[in-house]
Amino acid sequence: MLIGEFLDLTAALVPERTGIIFEGKRYSYAQVQETVNRLAGALIKLGVHKGDRIAMFEVNCNEYVEACFATLKAGGIFVPMNFRVKEDDIIYLVNKAEPKIMFVGSRYVDIIQSIRGKLTAVQHFIVIDGKAEGMLSYDELVAEPAGDTAFPEIKEEDVAILMFTAGTTGFPKGVPQDHNCYSSYVMNNVSPPDIDAPAETNVIAMPFYHVAGVQALMAGIYGGRTLALMRQFEEKEWLETVQREKATRVMLVPTMLKRIIDYPERDKYDLSSIKVITYGAAACPYEVLRKTLELFPGKALINAFGGTETASTIASLRAEDQVITGEETEAEREKKLKRMSCSIGVPLSDVEVQIRDETGRIVSAGEVGEIVVRGCRVMKGYWKDEEKTKKAFTADGCYRTGDMGYCDAEGYIYLTGRADDLIKRGGELVGPDEVESVLYSHPKVEEVAVIAVPDVEWGSVVRAVVRLKKGETATEKEILDYLKPKLAAFKRPSSVVVIGEEFPKTSTGKVLRRVLREKYGKP
Repeated sequence: MLIGEFLDLTAALVPERTGIIFEGKRYSYAQVQETVNRLAGALIKLGVHKGDRIAMFEVNCNEYVEACFATLKAGGIFVPMNFRVKEDDIIYLVNKAEPKIMFVGSRYVDIIQSIRGKLTAVQHFIVIDGKAEGMLSYDELVAEPAGDTAFPEIKEEDVAILMFTAGTTGFPKGVPQDHNCYSSYVMNNVSPPDIDAPAETNVIAMPFYHVAGVQALMAGIYGGRTLALMRQFEEKEWLETVQREKATRVMLVPTMLKRIIDYPERDKYDLSSIKVITYGAAACPYEVLRKTLELFPGKALINAFGGTETASTIASLRAEDQVITGEETEAEREKKLKRMSCSIGVPLSDVEVQIRDETGRIVSAGEVGEIVVRGCRVMKGYWKDEEKTKKAFTADGCYRTGDMGYCDAEGYIYLTGRADDLIKRGGELVGPDEVESVLYSHPKVEEVAVIAVPDVEWGSVVRAVVRLKKGETATEKEILDYLKPKLAAFKRPSSVVVIGEEFPKTSTGKVLRRVLREKYGKP
């Protein structure tokens, strides 16, 4: 199934249903489809041909959704771009993708105008929500009827979206995602609209330049959900949106969850309409999960694990795995909480996930190795980068995620950290995620990251970099003593560095351990 057909199907089944809510305005699925058709026709008139790239530099908005589906209908490849990057990164990303057309939000016109001469491939700039010198107007383009425009023939294996990775280890890599990448996921995990049932309302605060944001968009459109879009995440606005729209579904990264839980006036808002909370994109600290369960008792929590190269979710900790009834013994409760804070669940049905050692052997239950995956949702290779593509795949064609973990006897996968983040102490492998999860349970700890420090005797030892909660104090000894009964000796940090500033992170809340290693990783 083609991605564009998600919208066509829903618009045919529930045309009058509200598809998008954005900043007080509501757009039915019929209206969204009409705008998409008009914009697709305008793009073709501007010279867009099959395979041409069309970039988007803007925050979440209804025009973002329209431009994405219009690009696909016109046969183009949609390129969502990170609006938080600096000028040099913009130049790099645009010139790597070589888009023929670039949509620009009005708030970003000045920065794009200042580097316009260096964006050599772009033939047309289209400004959203305003006008700018030398740029076409989005509103004027969609005002013209599509007419008898002939749209190109598109195949499921054609590239639909070119998405860039977060770039945590260098310049972002381009990942081509074909129509199958998303159609396989939604058709296996989402039901089409039920015309006799009220629509679910899904608050989307994840940016559309991130794969989780796009996956939420595709699932929402195919499922006929009402999508309440937020430009960017902000606690008060999120709480107001959930209450006002009586949202039933939300998707958050752990950083967002924590900010909601800690928001001083959170209890003033009615969040009872929420039925499903999906979280992922980074490890969720134990304490955040515990408080989430207290705040949302009886709600369905889903931990989704995946990446840009796999078109998002490949494994999921299901809602039934995260229900605390209150009837468990203390040991059973702790086991469930550990699974919730450390496990990514079980693989989805349309992918094959394995854990292999350095020789390529599939390891036994409980043995740590690299998580590899194959299936129709896995990319074929990085955009114009054969060298990185070769390194990303095993000899038999499995994508190497770079994430280390192990599988228990019941088939649940547990993360231990990135391959580059693993600490080799005297021959023993220490996964930072496990140590961090325990440290997060310390009542005074706000943020923690575990890194390796070179050591003459052991090769490497474990160091914890910690930021305490506001107003708290703690000594290194106090923190180390807290860990003694909770971790094996070789896993325990040999030192703790307490810092005052917030940790460096990606836009979705992943801690940049690389930056911390550079600053705090010396003996």
